[in-house]
Amino acid sequence: MDLVFRDAEVVDGSGGPSYRADVAIDGGRIAAIVKEGAAAGCQRPTARRVVDAEGLALSPGFIDMHAHSDLALLRDPDHSAKAAQGVTLEVLGQDGLSYAPVDDRTLAEVRRAITGWNGHGEDIDFDWRTVGGYLDRLDRAHGGRGIAVNAAYLVPQGTVRMYALGWEDRPATASELNRMRRLVAEGLEQGAVGMSSGLTYTPGMYAPDAELTELCRVVAAYGGYYCPHHRSYGAGALRAYEEMVALTREAGCALHLAHATMNFGVNRGRAPELLALLDEALEQGSDISLDTYPYTPGSTTLVAVLPSWASEGGPEAVLARLGDDETAERVRHHLEVVGSDGCHGVPVEWDTIEIAGVADPGLAEFVGRRLDGWATARRLLLDDRLGTTILQHVGHEENVRAIMRHRVHTGGSDGILQGLKPHPRAYGTFPHYLGRYVRELGVLSLEECVAHLTSRPAARLRLPDRGLVREGYVADLVLFDPTTVAAGATYATPRTLPVGIPHVLIDGRFVMEDGQRTDTLAGRAVRRTPTA
Repeated sequence: MDLVFRDAEVVDGSGGPSYRADVAIDGGRIAAIVKEGAAAGCQRPTARRVVDAEGLALSPGFIDMHAHSDLALLRDPDHSAKAAQGVTLEVLGQDGLSYAPVDDRTLAEVRRAITGWNGHGEDIDFDWRTVGGYLDRLDRAHGGRGIAVNAAYLVPQGTVRMYALGWEDRPATASELNRMRRLVAEGLEQGAVGMSSGLTYTPGMYAPDAELTELCRVVAAYGGYYCPHHRSYGAGALRAYEEMVALTREAGCALHLAHATMNFGVNRGRAPELLALLDEALEQGSDISLDTYPYTPGSTTLVAVLPSWASEGGPEAVLARLGDDETAERVRHHLEVVGSDGCHGVPVEWDTIEIAGVADPGLAEFVGRRLDGWATARRLLLDDRLGTTILQHVGHEENVRAIMRHRVHTGGSDGILQGLKPHPRAYGTFPHYLGRYVRELGVLSLEECVAHLTSRPAARLRLPDRGLVREGYVADLVLFDPTTVAAGATYATPRTLPVGIPHVLIDGRFVMEDGQRTDTLAGRAVRRTPTA
């Protein structure tokens, strides 16, 4: 054997009780599991290397079901933000906006639109235009060595709409809808695992339900799933969840609800209503899962809170409107009085918005500050040319805890890695689950929590040989100390790495060893498993 972990406490991802065992790895897969007290004659495995795992939990690698590392994986071979957490697979292409499929015009526009998430990408060679080309680019990143962790991809519906009909707020024509269907189908054929939407982000939010239903029919035909950031997490949250459940039921498509939170004052204590809605749909046969991060604030771009009419036409049109005093006053009125659809139908409370990052280093003085009103927000949007990222302190702890207990829950960081002061979820989500919500609060048992972070997402992604500690499975594994594991990242120091996770393996190779990042790039694009 290549490697044996001796006397590990195996938390196998199934949700069942942990057990003590030796786990042997050979050729990148789990070759043998010999439990303590195995029958006489069952020899303990030997290997070229033996690691004493006494006191450590051995689990499958964690799967980040909502990641924004689309360019970070190409930019940063180290990527300790995720590798050090025990993340062995990230799902990219989130919130309906990413970099494939595109043409030259669409690529330029989407780069501008999500600068706050991923940077503008001046350091990236955008030598792809298709989903397959992007996945191939991941595989040959960093001189052909690959990427830090594995990555799967969702076809971004907003980018598809941008490609087919630009930034117009109108229904698609029959020919435009057919073009979108083809783009989604091609992306799935080339390896995407499903489709995402950002229905509070333009231009994806301009799509009516009928259009989304038709695209979901395509996703269903390929055995993928639909992952919407739905139309409201605020005033219309429950209606928005109901809309996604009904839409995917009509399309016959699996549904995975992105960062399934209930935020803003109107939703305090209302998580049980959401869970009752999901339970009813599940009992009626709907295929539903969801992800959350274990924190109360959200994070997005400042431009995202604007009303959708202000964003029609794309980034340059937004800047022109903001530069016009009369139009800017209309924007302010929608934000502060009406309740912008970009701010989830809730009148904005400026003191809940904290600046997390700026594209222009000359504006760094604003990072870490709460906004004091529209005048400052407008100035930042114009001076930073829409590149500003924010934290929104609008969540509720009781909702966070209730949702994470649900039987279809999975973990997703929604981690934005840009900015001087990003949300700590980017560096801390998975150890925070294990340290805070398992060990300290007992919201989940260790076995339950690991299942939420491993086998459940693997099942949603239809990965036949990941997500469990089983013989024959790919050796994507994490060894952590359940008595000390914790997120190092805080709101004050958000880029601090976690503690208590000494070893992480991808494909049987150490990407973290004795708490240090190795130079191994074992990650690859994980493509959709074809339907039978």
